[in-house]
Order: sequence, then structure tokens, then C-alpha cells
Amino acid sequence: MSRPFTRHLAIQSNDLGKEVTIMLAFINDNMRGLYQDCFPAVWNVSKFGKTDDLSPGAYSFQVTYTNQLAFSKPQITDGTFISAETSVQVNIGQKTTLTQNNDVYHFSPPQPGSPGFVQAVNNTGIIQDIVVGFLNKGDFMPTPTLYFDDVGDGSRIMAQFIPVLRVYIMSDYQGTKILRDAIETPAIWTQDLTGLAEHTIWNLKRDAFSGRFTLIRA
Repeated sequence: MSRPFTRHLAIQSNDLGKEVTIMLAFINDNMRGLYQDCFPAVWNVSKFGKTDDLSPGAYSFQVTYTNQLAFSKPQITDGTFISAETSVQVNIGQKTTLTQNNDVYHFSPPQPGSPGFVQAVNNTGIIQDIVVGFLNKGDFMPTPTLYFDDVGDGSRIMAQFIPVLRVYIMSDYQGTKILRDAIETPAIWTQDLTGLAEHTIWNLKRDAFSGRFTLIRA
């Protein structure tokens, strides 16, 4: 079981010179089967307005991540997570089983599993979708981060989830959208949240000459 932690990140800017949209997603390129067996989801999206001498003003965006993992049985519409029918908290090194009885889904209480992984077994009798997410304090259902589709009956999924957060400048996605393919636009910032302090503030900057964006620790 990993040591529990929470990360609060604030992204701010007051001198971009143009309107931009930032998109956040947990994407670990080293994860086996990424974009084949499992697919990341957009975590959050926020728009920053144009700020310059003629349009003064400041913008800020806050997010919170807690490393309390959870499995859920998702409800999906048009490739976007809408809600979850049921969920269960799990810790690294634990496993659970999804069953169905009278059209009601249920995850079993977590049991010891494989070190370094979280596991879920589909024992519903039919193909299912299962999601790995995280649960912040006070949340009723977990935030989806990693989507496994077409999990056959009797099959299991194993996830070695590492909270590698990537920040992109793009407006093509909305929150909780499933990313079926790798994003071609390079991330402006990549960080394993395990290595950050509990509270951090980041300044979003744009180079007026190159047009490139960066995130700099405040």
C-alpha cells in the first residue's frame, strides 16, 4: 500500500496576449498496452482569456489529486464519461471482482493482489468496461483516468497507475473524454505528481516571439 498523499495545483497567468485553452490528462507513455488495451481520459479543461495592456486581468485554475485509487463501472455517452453505476476504493497491491445480480453491479471488497498493481476481475457473465480512477476527499464517485473496454467475462485487468500529469495547449477535447489515440501536440509540461509538494503554483507563460507556452513554478 502506497503512502497516501494529496496534490493541489494552481495554474495562473496575467500576460498571455491571446486566449488559450489548457487540457490536463494523466498519460504515462511507459504503461503497457496504452491506446490498445487501455485509454487515458481527459482530466480537466480550462480557458484562459487574453491578457495584455489593452485587456488587463488575471486567470487562475485549481485542481486536486489524491492517490486513493478506485475501480468503477462507467456510464459513457459519445466517448465521454457521464457517471458510474458503482465503484470501490482500492490500494496498490489489491484486487476486486465485478459481479452482476438482478441487473445490479457490485465490486467485491478488495483483497490482496499483485504488488505494485491494482486488479479487477470481470465475473458478470458478459463483456464489460472498467475504469481506474481516483477519489478526492468528499467525492461520491471517482474521477476517471484510465479506461479498459471489452473486458471479457473471467478476464482481469491489471494497472500500474503512476500519476504522470501532462498539460497541453489545445481546445479539441472536453473533460472526461476518452483519448483513443496519442495526442500529436506535444505537452508543455509533464510531471509525476508523486515528486511535487502538497501545494504548488505554476505560472503559464507565452513567448511573444516563438509563440511557445511554458509552465514555470511560481
